[in-house]
Amino acid sequence: MTVDRAVMLFAGLVILASVALALVHSPWWLLLTAFVGANMAQAAITGFCPLAILLKKLGVRPGAAFR
Repeated sequence: MTVDRAVMLFAGLVILASVALALVHSPWWLLLTAFVGANMAQAAITGFCPLAILLKKLGVRPGAAFR
């Protein structure tokens, strides 16, 4: 698995968890979904992703997007 795929997997899982928590507990959990979406847009524009940096330090091999 590359850093790119790991970042997309993590973002997708956080979004799904946020939506589930919004349905079960409180709609305020949708703010987490908005944060993840904004972070993904920011990373696409700037190329800076804190999770990608952490994954690289943990030894996950780089992909095309986050080198």
